[in-house]
Amino acid sequence: MDHGYPTHVARAPEVFGPTKALQKCYTEWMATAETSHALIREAVYLHEIARLSDADIARATGVARSTARAWLAHTRSPTGERAERLIELSALVERLARVMEPSYIAVWLRKPVPALQERKPIDVIASGNYVQVAELVSVLEEAPFS
Repeated sequence: MDHGYPTHVARAPEVFGPTKALQKCYTEWMATAETSHALIREAVYLHEIARLSDADIARATGVARSTARAWLAHTRSPTGERAERLIELSALVERLARVMEPSYIAVWLRKPVPALQERKPIDVIASGNYVQVAELVSVLEEAPFS
């Protein structure tokens, strides 16, 4: 059948399947793009609200500092385990912002904490032990402050 297009274009439906398959691919691509954008927003949130530096974000997620800078510049997006660490860090920062001044969060994350066997929360998060830090934050959330 002559569609007026080059041969490889005229055969596109045969190669790529019916229109529904193309729509599915597009929908999956858009979902991935939206997820990537959401993850970038998390990195920016950590940088702006909790005043975490690119070095802090890199340290907590286990990436090179240049990668964290790329996330903040919206030129790359975290994936896989690094995305998980970023999401965990963001969840903790949201909770910490309810019990301390946001400007202190970055300091707190870098301080050795007795309840973590003198380890720094940022390093515990980086090692994948989010739950240990989350339990500590739960104690802070429950503590009565005067």
